[in-house]
Amino acid sequence: MLSIDGGGIRGILPAAVLALLEERYLGGDSVGNYFDLITGTSTGGIIALGLATAKPAKSILDLYLNHGEEVFPALRWDFMNVRACWRFIRSFRHHSYNSDELRRYLQDFFCDLTLGETWRRLCIPSFDGFTEVYIFKTPHHPDYKLDWREQLLTVAMATAAAPTYLPVYRDRGRFFADGGVWANDPVMIGLVCYKLDRRQVHILSLGTGDSEIRVTSEQIHLGGLWHWRDIISSAMHLQSQNALGQAGLLIGRDQLVRLNAPALTEGPIMLDDFKRASSELPPIAERLVDEHGATIRDRFLFGPAESYTSFYGPRASLR
Repeated sequence: MLSIDGGGIRGILPAAVLALLEERYLGGDSVGNYFDLITGTSTGGIIALGLATAKPAKSILDLYLNHGEEVFPALRWDFMNVRACWRFIRSFRHHSYNSDELRRYLQDFFCDLTLGETWRRLCIPSFDGFTEVYIFKTPHHPDYKLDWREQLLTVAMATAAAPTYLPVYRDRGRFFADGGVWANDPVMIGLVCYKLDRRQVHILSLGTGDSEIRVTSEQIHLGGLWHWRDIISSAMHLQSQNALGQAGLLIGRDQLVRLNAPALTEGPIMLDDFKRASSELPPIAERLVDEHGATIRDRFLFGPAESYTSFYGPRASLR
């Protein structure tokens, strides 16, 4: 199983790790072809969807590097930080970015493909405004009969609608927000959606560079919304710790490989900071693959996985 965290433009890190694995060990073949199930949240969900259609990770990385700055445009020529201050004030009442650019590029990337047309099992968490927790699933189990008609574009936009950054995604009367609200690290989602004996499961889990939590003296002595304004990032980090701990206990820590960026000297990279993400994360990905690539090759990339048996949709006739 391949599990990919959420993290906005920091998805450059797992995409770069996977692209390097393809280059070094797979002759450019899509790394998605070597996993039985792929789960991803938000930016990780976009990567997972691309891999499940046999797109190489290199093409997904190029999407981020070539168009990330258009999705999260930086403030330019900001004399005395006036525009930055206005964006900050506006963010109290409005999302920071328009999602039209993201939708346009994802439409070009996925075309009209649906979940039922993918070749890898997928579990993609989102947050439904009516039913709360929601997981988009491929029809790899008889119980998973609802989602196979969903376009990959819809799933990608639904899982990536990060609160405060992008607007809630609206689709045919439904309202979706980022799956990172409750499952930024989706490793346990994948385990629940794929029913196997626990010792049969091996997991490669990729982070996006979340930071360790340090409680400040202001938070201890003063509290308040201002001093706890980064609580969402803290919650994502702690949820990841919890999910990885649970997964390790269930399948055995020896069957779980986790790759993530170390703490950065300049502090964590924000979810929308294309400049830092594009310059700092690819070299980190290279160091991670230098250190762990051979282990990943031997444990996960020894041969292509068989495509799943589809119970519904266009591939069901192939059973």
